[in-house]
Amino acid sequence: MISKKICLVGDFGVGKTSLIRRFVEQQFSDQYLSTVGVKISRKTLESVNLQMLIWDLEGHTKFKAIAPTYLQGGSGAVIVADVTRQETVERISEHIKLFSSVNPKGSITLALNKSDLVEEEKLAKITHLVQLQYSDQVLGIYQTSAKTGSYVDEIFNKLGESIISPV
Repeated sequence: MISKKICLVGDFGVGKTSLIRRFVEQQFSDQYLSTVGVKISRKTLESVNLQMLIWDLEGHTKFKAIAPTYLQGGSGAVIVADVTRQETVERISEHIKLFSSVNPKGSITLALNKSDLVEEEKLAKITHLVQLQYSDQVLGIYQTSAKTGSYVDEIFNKLGESIISPV
């Protein structure tokens, strides 16, 4: 069994903790709990014999100075944006740059989270713009919802598979 560090990165309130909870425990809660510092969860992907150590990083800007320390050794990252808050989508590039500067060989996927809360047309427009801007820097861009479970397993499975057998 191989063990690898996965970092969830994004602004506060985008749903990082909820995505992890949905993936690891198959649960969702509407109650918002702000992550302080870092919380580590584990999940084994039997299909590729990988134990993921999932680091849920605090999303507040005052945290940015110590973020590189927490990102060190990350084999992959899920960059999370909240499609109901445009400013979190606009900051995707900052999160990609930060993770890549610490882990140049790391794999990255993008979660456009809370996709269940916007109209289909708006979601399609956001996704298209994000794909134009970042498709060459990331493995995949997913319209996720921690609430419904939409694409949550897929985003982690894609990341896990790429870490085990890089293309």
